[in-house]
Amino acid sequence: MSTPSPATSSSAVPSKPRVVIIGCGFGGIEAVRVLSKAAVEITLIDRTNHHLFQPLLYQVATAGLSAPAISGPIRHILRGEMRRGNLTILLGEVSRIDAGAKSVLLEDRGMADGGPERIDYDYLIVAAGATHSYFGNDGWADHAPGLKTLADAFNIRRRVLLAFERAEREAEMARRNAYLTFAVVGAGPTGVEMAGMLAEIAQHTLPEEFRRIDSRRTRVVLVEGGSRVLSAFSDKLSQKALEQLRSLGVEVLTNAKVSTIDADGLSYEALDGSTRRLDAQTVVWAAGVAASPLGASLAATTGCVLDRAGRVVVNADLSVNDHPEVFVVGDLAAATSPDRTGTPQPVPGVSPAAKQMGRTAANNLLARLRGEPTKPFRYADYGSLATIGRRAAVAAVDMPVLGPVQFSGGLAWLFWLFVHIYFLIGFRNRMVVLTDWAWAYFSFERQARVVADPDVAPRPTAERSA
Repeated sequence: MSTPSPATSSSAVPSKPRVVIIGCGFGGIEAVRVLSKAAVEITLIDRTNHHLFQPLLYQVATAGLSAPAISGPIRHILRGEMRRGNLTILLGEVSRIDAGAKSVLLEDRGMADGGPERIDYDYLIVAAGATHSYFGNDGWADHAPGLKTLADAFNIRRRVLLAFERAEREAEMARRNAYLTFAVVGAGPTGVEMAGMLAEIAQHTLPEEFRRIDSRRTRVVLVEGGSRVLSAFSDKLSQKALEQLRSLGVEVLTNAKVSTIDADGLSYEALDGSTRRLDAQTVVWAAGVAASPLGASLAATTGCVLDRAGRVVVNADLSVNDHPEVFVVGDLAAATSPDRTGTPQPVPGVSPAAKQMGRTAANNLLARLRGEPTKPFRYADYGSLATIGRRAAVAAVDMPVLGPVQFSGGLAWLFWLFVHIYFLIGFRNRMVVLTDWAWAYFSFERQARVVADPDVAPRPTAERSA
């Protein structure tokens, strides 16, 4: 049986340079906005139809915000760029990059001939992002979902809310306690934010909504393999975060390396070498990320080097070695940038860095078209923020006049709140989020607590109609 040949996007010679951008995250969006003003033909490919403001994804997972508040249709967000007439948006998943042929292959879903679609390019920007890493224990994913997409957030929200519902029906005390125990693995920003919000739900949102259980007796356990929480922050802010977590009722286990995760909880190795067990019906994974598989595809076809996380080691201008027409940005790029002393430092996988990379790659691409030299990427680090709960957060910010400033508590929380609202996708989203947060702040209510598929077996039809 012969394999169908890939369908090509166009046989005509284009009048303008063809630019393909893979991924509509922060880096991809910024690249499109720069390039749409130039004399190029852009094809933007993403496997979803929406752009996601990922820093607030945990709010959807904990029923604090609805999905439209932190996401929007790609075609709507880029409607201004679409009016310029040089942007095509395709819903599809890139399965392979063929740098030799200067083309990308899309999954064959939807193609009439059953073969993959081929999109040719003159220049390529890969902004495919990252996924979860379970450090070789991929079987844990079924029991400890990570948080990268809206589907992940819906899954976690469903598990969290149904845990309380099942605890209400459970008569056996040990099983009830397991339903009321939530474990979060990994004490980076995502893990700290998740743990803090879970504690807030249990302590402030759900009391008096159940008759058989007291949600305030819920255990939220944050499990960290390292010696402290928020290890990317200073020791001072890490300690402040620990204190705020504990004040919210979160149990923090440091130097606790997870060894197994199953349907009934997890086991971890303590600092003294002993193995201990934590029975928890709900486990959330926030311990590791891995680069998109497209990094390996690039390595296979370009010979580029990957780091241990599967990220592409890029040149100073974000291009791929020996392939100046290919740029990699965002979480998929292992890039460095000089600090104040001129020492190269790894660029963190945060949204401001992805935005800056997207703009730099697009401008360097245009420089190549003009026959001009490209410029090295310089990351402008404005600081780091992490929220823990109501009036609890930590911030390390580089102020224009004051220089580096560290603060925590209510002031850091307000600063975090307005920074995130400011960087949301559009005006409507900002207003929705501000309104929802104001309501939640004064009422302690979370209105997004709807589960569409509760997985409760219906009674037989005859019994229901009796």
